Amino acid sequence: MKIASPYYHATGKEIEVFEHACGNDLPFLLKGPTGTGKSRFVEFMAHKLERDLITISCHEETSSTDLIGRFIIKGAETVWQDGPLTMGVKGGAIVYLDEIAEARPDVIVAIHSLTDHRRELYVDKLGERIKAHDNFMLVASFNPGYQKGFKELKPSTRQRFVAISFRYPEQDIETEILVKETGIDVADAQKLVRIGNKIRNLTELGLTETASTRLLVDAAKLIRSGLARRLAVKVAVVEPLTDETETIAALTDLCNLMI
Repeated sequence: MKIASPYYHATGKEIEVFEHACGNDLPFLLKGPTGTGKSRFVEFMAHKLERDLITISCHEETSSTDLIGRFIIKGAETVWQDGPLTMGVKGGAIVYLDEIAEARPDVIVAIHSLTDHRRELYVDKLGERIKAHDNFMLVASFNPGYQKGFKELKPSTRQRFVAISFRYPEQDIETEILVKETGIDVADAQKLVRIGNKIRNLTELGLTETASTRLLVDAAKLIRSGLARRLAVKVAVVEPLTDETETIAALTDLCNLMI
């Protein structure tokens, strides 16, 4: 049975650029805030190009060993087990390193030879160089605004990728996304989008993150399933943004006036 394509609404030329990058064996970098559709876009493109997708969610403990592989004890033997990156390189998958800036520096070093003309992975523990399958593609994402100055990609790393910036959609497109994703009424979707845009413009609150499309989709799902609108917005949009009691109260009051 054929798997349905993930829903994705293009906001620019990102589909065309991705296809050309893939056709020219170029690694691809997605830049943008949390919840702007970066991961969904990669899922959509993998389905469109009929490629396997291996997603690796990077964090501060993610090391090159986690990606490349390690020796494990199996019975009375010590055997080598490929990591997800190695499997993708060999099998011709799209390997997506989500929030790559969060990973340890040795991860960046490990992928360098995959991001230039060599297109090979060096497995130091085996002393082997693995040439990438013709269909292999490396995709990475990061949020340039998150903890700015602390977790950034070095220019020498960014310049190894074809890069494109993701931003929050225009209001009409974001409304359509909510309706398509959740089946919510257009009027309710429009109210949620207005709330999202209002919160995004509240720079004085000092929020680390803002109201993403993802949070609005969550709120829409709750409303569609019958949860009270104000409560849905509070638990799906306001509470995930902050733990500060006064900020929660201020955002809740604001949202209640708009929903």
